[in-house]
Amino acid sequence: MDGDEESPSPLLDWKFSQVFGERTAGEEVQEVDIISAIEFDKTGDHLATGDRGGRVVLFERTDARDHGSRRDLERMDYSIGRHPEFRYKTEFQSHEPEVQEKKVKKICDMNMDPSQVAGNGSIASSSASTGPKACLPNGGCSERPYHLSNDFLFPPGVPSLRLPVVTSQETNLVPRCRRIYSHAHDYHINSISNNSDGETFISADDLRINLWNLEISNQSFNIVDVKPTNMEDLTEVITSAEFHPTYCHMLAYSSSKGSIRLIDLRQSALCDTHSKLFEEQEAPGSRSFFTEIIASISDIKFAKDGRHILSRDYMTLKLWDINMDSGPVATFQVHEYLRPRLVDLYENDSIFDKFECCLSGDGLRVATGSYSNLFRVFGCVPGCNEATTLEASKNPMRRQVQAPSRPSRSLTTLSRVVRRGAESPGVDTNGNTYDFTSKLLHLAWHPTENSIACAAANSLYMYYA
Repeated sequence: MDGDEESPSPLLDWKFSQVFGERTAGEEVQEVDIISAIEFDKTGDHLATGDRGGRVVLFERTDARDHGSRRDLERMDYSIGRHPEFRYKTEFQSHEPEVQEKKVKKICDMNMDPSQVAGNGSIASSSASTGPKACLPNGGCSERPYHLSNDFLFPPGVPSLRLPVVTSQETNLVPRCRRIYSHAHDYHINSISNNSDGETFISADDLRINLWNLEISNQSFNIVDVKPTNMEDLTEVITSAEFHPTYCHMLAYSSSKGSIRLIDLRQSALCDTHSKLFEEQEAPGSRSFFTEIIASISDIKFAKDGRHILSRDYMTLKLWDINMDSGPVATFQVHEYLRPRLVDLYENDSIFDKFECCLSGDGLRVATGSYSNLFRVFGCVPGCNEATTLEASKNPMRRQVQAPSRPSRSLTTLSRVVRRGAESPGVDTNGNTYDFTSKLLHLAWHPTENSIACAAANSLYMYYA
């Protein structure tokens, strides 16, 4: 992405690696089980997912332990026959949802032989010689029941006493909440980003960005506040925020108007003014009812080099150079084929879906999700026109998703009630089918390898190339 003349990177051949929580056909997914966040750690040896119920699941890589690091193997010219593999490590509850349903456990069976219980629930009289077999600690049974001479401990009519048996002892990780940062936001938090200084992090909601110290949980500094004096004057909200990967004094945040602001914490304690503003100017005569909705940025990510920012709006991916604020250096069409369907997307609220984006560790490719559980990978170096579309499944068949072959109608002349009977809501102008109810919103790229983890409802799919 540095603009140097390089030979185009070869097209990646993506293959299925693993799936966790795969659904069976027709299985209903609970709302609390839908994955809402995916993130690799800096080493790539651990992967965490979060769901809408507040559960965090941690996975750890297993194949690197057997053969050493991938970089060492490449130095040895060793052919890697195994793809990246992860396994479940542990899980914990990060928070409790505001409204929830819990299953209450209760004891339904008494600690006695059911044959000794009469129909009214009382104990039937019986002699010890006709009692049941006694269970032994090793799982077997003995013809001789356990007897206790004391009638107080062993009432008459109860021939045997069944005791719980410990069958196995496993070492499990026990997570412990170290600190709770509470009562600092009035709206839902959309972003949390750690600083490279290892001491601070930011949390952002629709109107504010707060700066925290990891060791201080009862105090934060409000560094960005876009709340107007009169809420009726509110014109835009904060949608995403992230720290620069190496400069601890720099961060960026995006807005619902399609702009990205770069701020420098060294300028002032309250960052009312930005150091740079990145936004794309509208083409003359292109504005419509949907212009501002589809321009809203749902996610931003800094590239590892810290020089580029990737942003995702409803229709496109855009790559920005922080040294060039005149416009994006590259634009990748993701949902252009849905442009004729913006009316339908607005009426079923799909137009407000928030898709995430990610970059490869080497900065050569970018990726994002779409409908029908599809995700797209684009090459972003000069001369590379890579654009791969795959489905999140065990058989990730490539699909060709292109722009409409005929001009789309002007959306300003359409009625929200009138429909064109000749067009099916599930087929685009190229005959590609899509399902608005199946959406791939969250995905993450491994920091050092060409490996992608993505979420389809409650299922976690992993691919490698």
